[in-house]
Amino acid sequence: AAMRHLPYFCRGEVVKGFGRGSRELGIPTANFSEQVVESFPSDISTGIYYGWACVGNGDVHKMVLSIGWNPFYKNIKKSVETHIIHTFKEDFYGQILSIVITGYIRPEKNFDSVEELISAVQEDIEEAKRQLDLPEHLKLKEDNFFHLPEGKIVNNH
Repeated sequence: AAMRHLPYFCRGEVVKGFGRGSRELGIPTANFSEQVVESFPSDISTGIYYGWACVGNGDVHKMVLSIGWNPFYKNIKKSVETHIIHTFKEDFYGQILSIVITGYIRPEKNFDSVEELISAVQEDIEEAKRQLDLPEHLKLKEDNFFHLPEGKIVNNH
């Protein structure tokens, strides 16, 4: 069920998450609101995905995405967290994040330590970079979906 919905196009406002990505892991993530998370196909597999991301009308960057309950942190609510493979100078809460999920890396799993979790995420990032350089994924970087109409506020679509 992981691949059936791909590529998956999604857009929504960036909201404050648990603050763990940056603080504990050194891997900042952008979180979607509950409404956006609930709009995902209910049968999409939890796990780690890769694709393209764009904040507002900015540049399109490679990204890794986690869909699920984050067993390490025992979340009660499902979350969708995007790690954009790019260094931003400042937070972008309240901005519109547009993503295209193009591929699946692995299922969600638990870890015995924060170090193991960080190591796995670093491997996921490297895998995403390799996959996104392939022509079939690279072509989606140029998709018109990433070009928001100027001055138009887009809500979830």
